[in-house]
Amino acid sequence: MKEYGSKQSISVTDRQSAVLTGVDEVLCYDENNIVMQTCLGQLTLDGEGLNIVQLNLSEGIVSVEGRIDAFYYMEQKSKKSLLSRIFG
Repeated sequence: MKEYGSKQSISVTDRQSAVLTGVDEVLCYDENNIVMQTCLGQLTLDGEGLNIVQLNLSEGIVSVEGRIDAFYYMEQKSKKSLLSRIFG
């Protein structure tokens, strides 16, 4: 992952536009979903009529327009066994 000071921000205006920082790459994109790898993990944006209007991965910035319904992070699954997670 790239280092952007290990910070990420999401700024949403009237559920119609958003600016995200700390984005490493856009993994997939259509008018209903945008999936991005960020400095804090995989982030999905759900909505309708979504359009990426700015993509600057060298600075980690993505700007989106459309109706924004939700943002959510996907947790990384632990590859440790149950016993090693219990007993550390």
